[in-house]
Amino acid sequence: MATAAAATSAPEPEAEPKAGPEAEEEHGNAAKAARARSKVLTLELGWDQPEEGVSESDGDGEYAMASSPENSPGECEWEFEEEEEKNQLEIERLEEQLSINVYDYNCHVDLIKVLRLEGELDKVRAARQKMSEIFPLTEELWLEWLQDEISMAADDQDRERVYQLFERAVQDYICPNIWLEYGQYSVGGIGQKGGLDKVRSVFERALSSVGLHMTKGLAIWEAYREFESAIVEAARPIAGFLSPSDWEQTFDSQLEKVHSLFRRQLAIPLYDMETTFAEYEEWSEDPIPDSVIQSYHKALQQLEKYKPYEEALLQAEAPRLAEYQSYIDFEMKIGDPARIQLIFERALVENCLVPDLWIRYSQYLDRQLKVKDLVLSVHSRAVRNCPWTAALWARYLLAMERHGADHQDISATFEKALSAGFIQATDYVEMWQTYLDYLRRRVDFKQDSSKELEELRAMFARALEYLQQEVEERFNENGDPSCVVMQNWARIEARLCNNMQKARELWDSIMTKGNAKYANMWLEYYNLERAHGDTQHCRKALHRAVQCTSDYPEHVCDVLLTMERTEGTLEDWDTAVQKTETRLARINEQRMKAAEKEATLAQQEEEKAEERKKLRAEKRALKKKKTRGTDKRKAAEEEEENEWGGEEEGRAQQPPKRRRVEDSAPPEAEEAGKPGKWAAGDQAPPAKQKEKAAAARRDLPKVAHDSSKDSVTVFVSNLPYSLADPSARLRPLFEECGEVVEVRPVFSNRGDFRGYCYVEFPDERAALQALRLDRTSVDGRPMFVSPCVDKSKHPDFKVFRYSTALEKHKLFISGLPFSCTKEELADICKAHGTVKDLRLVTNRAGKPKGLAYVEYENESQASQAVMKMDGMTIRENTIKVAISNPPQRKVPEKPEVGKAPHGPMVPRQIYGARGKGRTQLALLPRALQRPGAATPQAENGPAPHPAVTAAPEAPKMSNADFAKLLLRK
Repeated sequence: MATAAAATSAPEPEAEPKAGPEAEEEHGNAAKAARARSKVLTLELGWDQPEEGVSESDGDGEYAMASSPENSPGECEWEFEEEEEKNQLEIERLEEQLSINVYDYNCHVDLIKVLRLEGELDKVRAARQKMSEIFPLTEELWLEWLQDEISMAADDQDRERVYQLFERAVQDYICPNIWLEYGQYSVGGIGQKGGLDKVRSVFERALSSVGLHMTKGLAIWEAYREFESAIVEAARPIAGFLSPSDWEQTFDSQLEKVHSLFRRQLAIPLYDMETTFAEYEEWSEDPIPDSVIQSYHKALQQLEKYKPYEEALLQAEAPRLAEYQSYIDFEMKIGDPARIQLIFERALVENCLVPDLWIRYSQYLDRQLKVKDLVLSVHSRAVRNCPWTAALWARYLLAMERHGADHQDISATFEKALSAGFIQATDYVEMWQTYLDYLRRRVDFKQDSSKELEELRAMFARALEYLQQEVEERFNENGDPSCVVMQNWARIEARLCNNMQKARELWDSIMTKGNAKYANMWLEYYNLERAHGDTQHCRKALHRAVQCTSDYPEHVCDVLLTMERTEGTLEDWDTAVQKTETRLARINEQRMKAAEKEATLAQQEEEKAEERKKLRAEKRALKKKKTRGTDKRKAAEEEEENEWGGEEEGRAQQPPKRRRVEDSAPPEAEEAGKPGKWAAGDQAPPAKQKEKAAAARRDLPKVAHDSSKDSVTVFVSNLPYSLADPSARLRPLFEECGEVVEVRPVFSNRGDFRGYCYVEFPDERAALQALRLDRTSVDGRPMFVSPCVDKSKHPDFKVFRYSTALEKHKLFISGLPFSCTKEELADICKAHGTVKDLRLVTNRAGKPKGLAYVEYENESQASQAVMKMDGMTIRENTIKVAISNPPQRKVPEKPEVGKAPHGPMVPRQIYGARGKGRTQLALLPRALQRPGAATPQAENGPAPHPAVTAAPEAPKMSNADFAKLLLRK
């Protein structure tokens, strides 16, 4: 600070003036340097510093030179102005965004950063203050704030403000670096009144907070010890002038402080203890006592027990939650409260957004230590770190009540909880129940009326209104379908206030909200009337229950008959018997109808299964007959040629037929003399090569699938049809999961790969491991890997490996650009927590659908990501982010193909997806129109439509008759 002031106030000596361009250039550089220095001072000190040592005439001369054509404003000045304007726009944007969402953590950080660059001292302080009231600040943010305030502290009042800031900083998290900075800063104020006691107090508190930290506590011990040693060295010069009594009071007592620090440090397990012990031996003039040596060796033995856990933390990457949990379990077994508290605090520094860790920590403090200030402090920090967790707020309210907090403070905490933004509607019900229970415990029900009772009733009414309006509008559900809050209110009115009229009104309201069909709700009301009402209302409630209950009507009827048997008159008994019999008869009739309907549906399902089995059998038969299709066509042609009078005669009178490549065998003499034909010695044409490859595949022995090996086999589908050798391509992929016994690709009768195969393993473990390869890309197409299941036995089996229920730790993102890659989305999501898995949703061809699922390590990180990512723009696409909660899958019942709803089977339409084609011609080969050659059940295709009938058999004609037909005009 003094150096900066001296640099600002001391004018530089004037040098001899130079002439020519060199002087102008040197002067311009000096001016730029002065402006740059002024800007740096402005940023460091927080206010504008007038430039001293420059007279008005010098300023005029500089202005004149700057305004001359040779010295126009340079690029640096324009860039500086543009940067300032850009920063101002960014500040306005961030402030506007915070006015909309004050819980945007990253926006707070960005605003502080920009304001700090602009040197806006007051605005930076206000922004940091606002952020610290909402969120706990990290060690880096606190150190940055403290350094700025320390650099600007000029008097005792500023120093006191810095002390207060340090006190706030050490409350958020356990921060050894902040404590070290706090101790060193307090040493600078040792000359003030009480300065020495202040320093020692800060260091002692630092030792109690982080002195047991095995890796970072050593720095605090050494700093404290060096401070006390410096006092000893300062007292040595005057030691010879002191009397024995003064010597003992000053010098000896100060030496004892240093000895005490050495002994205390050597008694606890810390890293690099051996160096500290050697330093103590060198420093001490007397031999080290045996008790100190024993404590030192005991601490070394403890260090060996702790080292595995500390080394696990050093080797793992943040946030190291599993390692910290193991460390906590170890400390809990030992049972040292100070060390347990320390390891919890260390874990929370890196896992401050894990609600379960806060719950475990606060639960330990509530049950074990029970220190008011410590317990309430931890609860307060927990809800500041994880405000979306209702369980933490509920525990906080209970802890405040347990330790006698003021009613206004508890009410204010509850109001903060309502505005925290919970994830589920049931969280609000839990909060209201916790607060209403607290209000109920404040009421003295011996009095007919009191302020506390009126407040309780008002809060019950407000709770019902809040759940009906606020919660239902946000979540599209009430969150309290069983009306638990209203039931508690009714019980309190009946049992504690003796106000059955109000209780009955509340129960009537409960029943009108869809609960009248449940027997347990009526029986709860009946028990309340039984305990605090009268027999008439009990009978009335049970009669209504008999008429309305639909889940367990027999139970309600039994309760009514039991009551009338013990308390009712004959007329009451007859009425109850008549009503129960009528109701049960109606219920049995409804159940019979439901059973018949269920049986009909089951029969329809069986029929559908049988129909599917028949269709599969027909398809298999068609596939088998396809292999003999060529032979049948040849036989039909030979028959046709024989009927027309021989092959040569038929060729002379009708155009030649188109034949397949494999059927045509032209003479070598003719083919060799024609252009464009393949000579006998040349390579076979491509079509011929394909046919040869298909024939080779057909020659391979076909291995039927063995259903007894389904447990060790996986079914692989959605593979590219263009795979040349599927077995060789897939075997290396699946060998990573274990030994592969066999890869069985499935080919068509023509020898083409059909896109799926079976992979068999020696054991079930390898098969289960192979399921993890699902959605692996193979030649740009996602490969589907599923268990091998016999669909004939399980026709409705379908594999969907992803959960369809609510997953609080997983996000569903929609609206993504199709060009967004997995790596790009992962980089965006990692800024808000640890991403365990990320899946881009694609179609069967592997093309993205603009959807993604992102799984975080815990629900708190997912909740933070929702608040920060929802509405984010990615490549001009505004994405939507929500907690993964897929709707229930409702598979519509598909009508059976070719089966009318109420009629016999009809042949399937031959029309395409867009209706009829361009022609209505049957296009049925003549050979298949002859008797015996074709039947209504076609072998090589679907059965013809009823409207398309086979052409009538043509009369047999001779060659002469056929010639007359051709010559007829």
